[in-house]
Amino acid sequence: MTMQQIPVILAWTAAAALLAIYAASIASEITYVTLADGRKTERKIPLIFRLLLPFVSNLSSVVSRPAFAKSREAADQMIVASGLEGLLSGSEFIALKILVPLVCGSAWALAVFAPAMLDAETFLSGNTVLIAMLGFLYFYAYPLMWLRSTLKKRHFAIMRALPFVLDLLTLSVEAGMDFMSALQRNCNSRRLDPLNEELIRMTREVQMGISRRVALRNMAERSRQGDLKAVSFALIQADELGVPIGPILRIQSDQLRQRRFDRAERLANEAPVKMLGPLLLCIFPAVLIVLLAPILLQAVKNIL
Repeated sequence: MTMQQIPVILAWTAAAALLAIYAASIASEITYVTLADGRKTERKIPLIFRLLLPFVSNLSSVVSRPAFAKSREAADQMIVASGLEGLLSGSEFIALKILVPLVCGSAWALAVFAPAMLDAETFLSGNTVLIAMLGFLYFYAYPLMWLRSTLKKRHFAIMRALPFVLDLLTLSVEAGMDFMSALQRNCNSRRLDPLNEELIRMTREVQMGISRRVALRNMAERSRQGDLKAVSFALIQADELGVPIGPILRIQSDQLRQRRFDRAERLANEAPVKMLGPLLLCIFPAVLIVLLAPILLQAVKNIL
């Protein structure tokens, strides 16, 4: 090690230490969203997003162009439906889709090409370039995959909780309680979950003077969950026609349970097909090895 190399090594060490301190401080922070009733609940977003969020403003002039208008609108809808409103915006998400492959893809390419630089043939081989390109593609698709996964989990939680909530509302309404009073009582007594968050926001909109029909329609458009949309539109139609809400709630609850049963039955019927792959890849070769191993050993002994 020469004297000229020491300052370079110290500079890289200091940069790595500062980066580690920054990452540790960001990782220790708790990200949360504020609900309609003022309560705050934790929301987890990937660490790489939190590290890059302070730099998305540098791309605001790029992502605000008309060419990204549809992408921003679609991202905003998915972010709201995923329960991340207030943490991310459509513009920030589009900027992250640009920054994540640039930063993580560059780091991936450096990690792939650094060992290969020692060998010219390996460096120029197609496998190394292909691995680097696959890394860029993965990091480009990762933000959208994460957002879709978050949305899918939230929709699944709403789907599971909705029949039980409808049963409680049905009992309360048929006992003589007003629908909005029953809904507010249910929101106050149940634990906080994705469905309860949507119902709390809907009740707050009604308390602020928005009509119940508009609040139900806003909840359906905001959540983008099929079962909740069906229940919301059924209640809107019942409100418009003047039909009692109790029977509508009971019918919707029965239909939701039937759909859940049909969905479980379909998944059960798909299980044998999904098990076929592991069976052919793992169990069948193992059986062949167990059956053929004594024969092969005997053949080898006879040859020797």
